[in-house]
Amino acid sequence: MQFLSFSIILSLAPYFLSAIADQKPFHKPITNNNNMPSLADLLTIESSASIFYSYARELALSEFLSEPASFAETPGRARNGLSLLVPTNKAVMALARKPHQGPSPKDNDEDITISEEEFYKKSKDNVQRWVEAHIIPNSPLTYPAPTTTYDTLLQGKSVSLTSSSGDGQGNEDWQRVTIDDGIRILSMKQASNGVLYLIDGTISVNS
Repeated sequence: MQFLSFSIILSLAPYFLSAIADQKPFHKPITNNNNMPSLADLLTIESSASIFYSYARELALSEFLSEPASFAETPGRARNGLSLLVPTNKAVMALARKPHQGPSPKDNDEDITISEEEFYKKSKDNVQRWVEAHIIPNSPLTYPAPTTTYDTLLQGKSVSLTSSSGDGQGNEDWQRVTIDDGIRILSMKQASNGVLYLIDGTISVNS
């Protein structure tokens, strides 16, 4: 059995992230009555958010991105579709620790060795939590002033949307909204199974 140290894992992070950004997303297109694209369709053509989709499509929950809004009929799923808070590639690249790395290890954990199997499981768990923190099981979102809170798919994690009435921020309601600590919405696109919000930051997995 092969083992990797955390210091080696950290050194490989830039190559791992670069490979993810270069991947071409693939999914099965869905058929819907109104001919609107699915969330997966929108993510496929949104080149500025390719890193997020490359992470998300490796998870089982990615099937929700291609399903029509009728999947809400299933118990435990979003009633009106999903709202995706999708960070730009620039926002993900700016993270000191990338989504697959998870939180910083304690000082005395730096040189702990783990097996490759443990490493990949831990990485996948970290990605799962990170992606879930960017998905709200409700759509469309509303922004009653001053602040509205929504639960995400990550258990115990919610996000706050603060609406401003300031001038010069655009005519659409979403253009006057900031998320948590000042994250701004860059664009909003309607899908057959929800809404994609492109954002200029990332959502922390911490509650």
